[in-house]
Amino acid sequence: MNIKFRNFRPLARPRLVLNNPSFLRDRRVEAVIFLAGFVALMGFLGMTMGTKNLLNTIMQTAFELLTHTVFFIMAITVLTGALAKLFIEFGVMRLIEFALRPLMRPIYNLPGMAALAAVITFFSDNPAIMSLAKDKSFRACLTDRELVSMANFGTSMGMGLIVITFMSSLGHFQSALIGLFGAMFGGIVATRLMQFFTRKTFTQPTPEEKAQMLEESKKQLSFKSQGSLFERFLNAILDGGKTGVDLGLSIIPGVLIISTFITIITFGPKDTAVGYQGLAGEGVPILTWLAGKIEIVFQLLFGFESPSLIAFPVTSLGSVGAALSLLPRFSAEGILGGNEVAVFTAMGMCWSGFLSTYAAMFDSIGFRALTSKALLAQTLGGVAAGIFAHLLFVVLQLF
Repeated sequence: MNIKFRNFRPLARPRLVLNNPSFLRDRRVEAVIFLAGFVALMGFLGMTMGTKNLLNTIMQTAFELLTHTVFFIMAITVLTGALAKLFIEFGVMRLIEFALRPLMRPIYNLPGMAALAAVITFFSDNPAIMSLAKDKSFRACLTDRELVSMANFGTSMGMGLIVITFMSSLGHFQSALIGLFGAMFGGIVATRLMQFFTRKTFTQPTPEEKAQMLEESKKQLSFKSQGSLFERFLNAILDGGKTGVDLGLSIIPGVLIISTFITIITFGPKDTAVGYQGLAGEGVPILTWLAGKIEIVFQLLFGFESPSLIAFPVTSLGSVGAALSLLPRFSAEGILGGNEVAVFTAMGMCWSGFLSTYAAMFDSIGFRALTSKALLAQTLGGVAAGIFAHLLFVVLQLF
């Protein structure tokens, strides 16, 4: 049976951008440049290490990172996740937030409730800010200018509990605490810079709007609990543990990919007398060589005695979990001391992999156009955090 439809017109064939000659030309140029750079880098590494050794080192390094570092970090995230959930369930997080409120306006130029952003990210990671930004009662307490700078403020505390716990497991608890103060200073710099960068972007609220925001700030975010005391305790540790597992799984790509690459361009052969053997952790010290050219800068700013140490800050730009995986190697080589731990803690917390999260975060809160300014502010904040932690460590060593 034939059925005919009146006024039916076939859809016009979409004009794909792939048919655009200029688009294809640009893509070809991009492909050629990428392929040339990739072949040059891998060719140089292969000729230096030997192709067989290079491939074995890549596989062995990734496997060692997975078994010796990722699972250890995941165990920490499970325990800290359970602890964080207990703090939320029994009001400890609210108590901490209440204690920090008086400091927010004079130090960070943010309303008191913004302290909750730092508390939440300290126990989890910087993307946790998005859940707060989407809460209507919370967002009503902030101007747009304060909202975007709060992202920088919260990021400066990202994965703080995990980083400090990991540093403490290496025997550097006091240095980790110094790094915590460095991260707080870096947060001040990043937050204030972001507010300075956006001073002309947003208008100041009217007195009526300020009064309304003040009324909204008196409302408390809901942390409702149900069930008996035992049920609440059990559900908190189980739910928090599951959150820790998710966070531990999420860092696997960053640790395996970024850390493997950074390792291969940072360290040399395990045994210089024997040469390359295709073992885990071997590589060609390209990054170390480049850092060595301006070693005096890193030594003055951060007190680094070895150019290899620059690998941690570089890696923490994309993933602080991946950066933590470098510390056992630094410790084994005897170049990891109290000063380095303080600086690493400060910069690792203040950056906490913001390069890989900021685009999505600012798109989520509706200010994608300000991403570049936020990136610049957080970069400078992380550098300031490292410098402050180094100076504080040096001063405390005098007493």
